[in-house]
Amino acid sequence: MKTYELIAPCHFGLEAVLKKEIYELGYEITKVEDGRVTFEGDAEAVCRANIFLRTAERILLKAGQFHAETFEELFQGIKSIPWENYIPENGRFWVAKASSIKSKLFSPSDIQSIVKKAMVERMKQQYHREWFEESGSHYPLRIFLMKDEVTAAIDTSGESLHKRGYRTLASKAPITETLAAALILLTPWKQDRILVDPFCGSGTFPIEAAMMAANIAPGMNRSFTAENWTNIIDRQLWYDAVEEAGEMINTEISVDIQGYDIDGEIVKAARDNARRAGVEHLIHFQQRPLNQLSHPKKYGFVITNPPYGERLEEKEALPELYREIGEALHRLDSWSAYLITSYEDAERYIGRKADKNRKIYNGMLKTYFYQFLGPKPPKRNYAGKNDI
Repeated sequence: MKTYELIAPCHFGLEAVLKKEIYELGYEITKVEDGRVTFEGDAEAVCRANIFLRTAERILLKAGQFHAETFEELFQGIKSIPWENYIPENGRFWVAKASSIKSKLFSPSDIQSIVKKAMVERMKQQYHREWFEESGSHYPLRIFLMKDEVTAAIDTSGESLHKRGYRTLASKAPITETLAAALILLTPWKQDRILVDPFCGSGTFPIEAAMMAANIAPGMNRSFTAENWTNIIDRQLWYDAVEEAGEMINTEISVDIQGYDIDGEIVKAARDNARRAGVEHLIHFQQRPLNQLSHPKKYGFVITNPPYGERLEEKEALPELYREIGEALHRLDSWSAYLITSYEDAERYIGRKADKNRKIYNGMLKTYFYQFLGPKPPKRNYAGKNDI
């Protein structure tokens, strides 16, 4: 089976998490850049990567790469790519996105226009036609320019992979499913440990954690653009990947995952989202204010996305809110807590310096992933009971 270079974009700062996921899926990494991991794989890999990867934003099939400092060089470089190997005569193709960083060519609209023209010229020569009706399957392109190096790739995913299909209602400041999954994977949380999100909103952290615990592949209940690329990917490969994912699911597990929010309607929406994800029975959602956050068990995890205060009236309430977070963490003195926020005074009002702090870009917003580490639980003895 033919091998391709596949590009998986991700959130800036979380490349190592995605890299580990790809290795565990069984593929070789060829390059790691800011916000992007490239790996080798065949047509089956396209299917499995889309269905199984939790932290990738999409899967792109790399068609070509070249240097271009002028629009003529861009035109000729795109024209030299064998597009006929990827796009059939009736395929619909367009540049869905063009981006440029530190390059002489920087106008996205001009780049999009020239790339399309160059592709049409190539297709005219190869298919011996002057006009294409583009009535067939969709082949959206993504063009990246970095320091005058052009990468041309075809998007196999379609809608971003964070759209798992379970979240129809979201809270005011939702965290994306891919980012939530990546942040959980950055922690040492496992399904035998308690997890609480006191600002659960639409339930993304608890739902992603429950899906991990039950081994539910994030993409198994949605569709992908490349499902219709029968010229490149045999449709049976998609069926096989979904079947593989289905065989791995285990919802007959015991977990302690909880999500709280002060807004009762949002809690109701979170339950609905969990039901669509197939994990409603694994999560306890409850309307509860932050000042009631407590738990009798030890060594649990708080993983949450508290308010950032993007609006002025909300910003004024942040010092008191983060003091409350600090008080709650003090009550849970054997727990570990992980918070993502753009609020730069978070540590000050929580009253404790984070043991670790990781800068992560949530879209264009610079955020910090504060990690307050609690003590490790005692090791279990050979009889399987705690030593204490």
